[in-house]
Amino acid sequence: MNDCKFVRLHMIEFKLEGEFIPLIQLLKATRVVETGGEAQIVVSEGLVKVNGEVEHRKRLKVKAGDLIAFEGHQIKVI
Repeated sequence: MNDCKFVRLHMIEFKLEGEFIPLIQLLKATRVVETGGEAQIVVSEGLVKVNGEVEHRKRLKVKAGDLIAFEGHQIKVI
């Protein structure tokens, strides 16, 4: 038996103003989390992926071209 799971992703395009944005600020700015504290928790617990890899650095400098994934949301930084 084939055990497939389909997940609908919500794609968000985030237009970067400047060279980078810290990961926790991006999560707040795109409203995938409600607070900075929540953003810090989900990152430290390994629930966020950056370019396909689990990311634990809260202050990671997210730049144009990066793809962030968290709980059914994909954020494309442009």
